[in-house]
Amino acid sequence: MHKDTHSSTSIHPLRPGQVDTPPGPTATPRCCQPGTRSTTRLPPQARCRKSGCGMAHPHPQTNFCCIWWRSLTCRPDITPPQPAFRPSRTPGAQLIMSAAYSAVELFQLFFTAEMLQTLLDNSNEHGRAHCSRPSRPWTDITMQDMLGFLSVAIYMGFVKCTSLTDYWRGGKLYRRKWLGILNALHLSSAAEDSVNEAKRETPEFDRLGKIKPLYMEMRDACRRNYHPHQHIGIDERMVASKARVIFKQYMKDKPVRWGFTLFVLADSRNGYTWDFFVYEGKTDHTSGKGLSYDAVTKLTNTSGYKLFMDNFYTSPTPFQDLMQQSIWACGTIRKNRLGYPKTTDNALAPRAPRGTIRWLRTNVFLCSTIHTAHSSNTITRKVKDSSGRWTQKDIPIPLAIKEYNQCMEGVDVSDALIGYYQVLHKTRKWYKTFFYHFLDIAVVNTFILHKELHTAKGQVPMCQKAFRETLADQLIPSQPGPSQPSGSQHRLQFISGNKTAGRVRCGSKTAVQCSTCDKPLCFVPNRDCYNRWHIENPM
Repeated sequence: MHKDTHSSTSIHPLRPGQVDTPPGPTATPRCCQPGTRSTTRLPPQARCRKSGCGMAHPHPQTNFCCIWWRSLTCRPDITPPQPAFRPSRTPGAQLIMSAAYSAVELFQLFFTAEMLQTLLDNSNEHGRAHCSRPSRPWTDITMQDMLGFLSVAIYMGFVKCTSLTDYWRGGKLYRRKWLGILNALHLSSAAEDSVNEAKRETPEFDRLGKIKPLYMEMRDACRRNYHPHQHIGIDERMVASKARVIFKQYMKDKPVRWGFTLFVLADSRNGYTWDFFVYEGKTDHTSGKGLSYDAVTKLTNTSGYKLFMDNFYTSPTPFQDLMQQSIWACGTIRKNRLGYPKTTDNALAPRAPRGTIRWLRTNVFLCSTIHTAHSSNTITRKVKDSSGRWTQKDIPIPLAIKEYNQCMEGVDVSDALIGYYQVLHKTRKWYKTFFYHFLDIAVVNTFILHKELHTAKGQVPMCQKAFRETLADQLIPSQPGPSQPSGSQHRLQFISGNKTAGRVRCGSKTAVQCSTCDKPLCFVPNRDCYNRWHIENPM
C-alpha cells in the first residue's frame, strides 16, 4: 500500500463470531445492483447464501456476494474493539528516575561485570592458544585493558579513518596492545566451541555458538532495562559482512546487500531495541508457515500491544493468530499474499483521484485489526486541477495509514541512531562483526535511557555524539601514566658473543639489548625502541 493516501485500501480481518453487514442502499456491488435480481426461480447455488441478502449472484460458484470493496459512500464501518493495555511493568526505563546516572553506569547495565569477565576470560584463553609467539609471549589482558579497548572502539565510531593504523599515525604507544586485544577477542570458550563443533552436520549443531554467550546476555539486558509502550514495530536489520558462513544473506533491494539479518522489535516512540534475534538460515526449527510468521510470533508474546509491520510480515494468518493472543496489528500487505481477497467488485480504479479509499472487512494493500476504514483526518497535498495547475488540497487519510507512518519509524530510528556512529570495522571473523553490532545496540540503548532520564527531570539531554564522547572518556580507567622501565629490572647492555658480528637488526641495526628481555632494542637520539617496547609490553 502507498503510505501517502493516493490510492489506499484498508482491510480488516473479521474477529471470531463477528458478522459482516450487507451493503446499504447508497452503494451496492455490481452483482447486487438493480436489474440483477432474478424474477425467475434460480437454483439454490445461484443465490447469495449470506443471511438477509438473497440477491441473484452472477457467479454461482461464489458463496457470498457481499464480499466486495466498499467506498466512503457505504454505511459507516464498525470500530474494532480496542486492546486493554495492562503492561507487567511501568513502560519506559526501568531505573530510579530521580537518581543520577553517569554514561558509563548506564552502559554497564548492558555490558555487565559478568559479561565483561566472560569476554575477558575467553579472550585470554584464545590469546594464549593462538596469539602467543616465541619472540613475543602472550600477556593476559586485564579488565582495565578491556575497558580501554571498548573506549577506543566507541571513539572510532565518530572519528573515521581509512585504516586502523591511521589512528596511531602520530605515535605507536598503544597500537600494539590494542591490536593484540583485537586479534585475541573471542566470545565463547574453547570447551564450548569443541563441544559444538563435534555436533556439526547434525540438527543439534548451533550455528551461532561462537556468539551465544554475549548474544543471549545482550537480549536479556535489552528486555530487563526497559519496557516498551503500547505501540511497537517489527522490522529486519542488515549487518554488513562478507564472511563465508552459511547464514549470510544477499538482499539486492537493501542499502546493505551482503550481511547478516536481524529481526528487531523496537518501541515506536524512541527506537529502543527491546528484543531481536539473528536469522540462522533454513533450519528444522520452523513452524512451516514462513519466515515472516516465525519472526512475528517469536518476538511478540505479550498481550495488549499494537504491533506495526511492513508488507514482508503482513498477511491474514499471523494477524488472526495474534488476535487470539490479544495483540492488535497493522501493516501494509502485498496483493499476492495468501488470503488477500480476490474479488474485483467495486475495486479501486488504477487512476482513481488522490484520497480515494476502498475497503472491506474479511479474512489486503493495508491490513489492520485496530482501525476503522476511514476517519475525519486529512493531510495537505499538492494536486493538479482540471486546468493542469498545482493546488493545495486536503486529502482524507485513513487512521490506519496515519498511525502506520508514525509507528513504523521505531526500527528506522534505531537503525539511524546506530548508523550515524557505528563502530563496525572490516574483519574476517564473523563473530567479531556481531560483537561490534552488540556494542552498537548497547550504546544506542544507553543513549535512549540517558534521554529518558533527563527528559523526566526536565533537563536537556546530550546529543548522541557528545554522549558517545563522554562514554568513551569515562570508560578509560583513571590511573597514572605509563611508568618507565625500572633500572633494577631492565637495563641496557651491549650485545656480546656471536651476536656482535654485523650487529642485530631492530628496525635498524643495533649493538644494545635489554638485559632482562634479551631483545635487541636500539637506543639512539632519533630512535628510542627501548623505552617504547617496555611501555607497550609491560612485564
